Amino acid sequence: MEKPDFTGLKALFMNCTLKKSPRQSNTEGLMRVAMHIMKKNNIEVDYIRLVDHDVAFGMGKDMTEKGWDKDDWPALSKKVMDADILVIGTPIWEGDRSSVSKLLTERLDAMSGELNDKGQSIYYGKTGGCLVTGNEDGYQQCVRNILFSLERLGFTNPPQAGTGWVGAAGPGASYMDEEGGGKDSDFTQSTTTFMTWNLMHMAKLLKANGGFPAYGNQPEKWKEGKNFDHPNKP
Repeated sequence: MEKPDFTGLKALFMNCTLKKSPRQSNTEGLMRVAMHIMKKNNIEVDYIRLVDHDVAFGMGKDMTEKGWDKDDWPALSKKVMDADILVIGTPIWEGDRSSVSKLLTERLDAMSGELNDKGQSIYYGKTGGCLVTGNEDGYQQCVRNILFSLERLGFTNPPQAGTGWVGAAGPGASYMDEEGGGKDSDFTQSTTTFMTWNLMHMAKLLKANGGFPAYGNQPEKWKEGKNFDHPNKP
């Protein structure tokens, strides 16, 4: 089988660690496995650690219009829109994803009402995935929540769209610690590899076909009276 060519695709990795740079982020450590694979396949990769930026809380495109002194989200959102693939990374805190990752999906949600040139949500045609690290239970909870957030906004999640590493419960070694074994975990490294390739395959399929088909999912057409074969809508 011939190896696919992914030239021309762009990926954005957004790390929702609570640690500002240059502190070591275990989530970044795992993200860089996926980033390496994508770069090796000619995908343009960008990386953002969200806490290094002043991103305001709220449900607006630019929260300076709602009283905040500063908001870096408008510039960051342009990077989201330029990317074909968005990968969200988060540590596990109290059995769930970080507050920073929740902030990110809230700001993504604030833009979901905008439409692309086909009349769909602007995120249609983009591919989404996630990576999780921690030393307590909650891996599947985090993956489920993030992937649901992405797909309901319009991102397409391929099979095996999430991966992660969880060490022993309670205080202990993290992913980047040699004694933790995360970098040697076959489960983590295989699922990270499969996720990365599935994200690339899905993004390539969507781009080659001009995005996601635009029949039956256009809000404005529905408001105009198009029933898309719904049995109870005239």
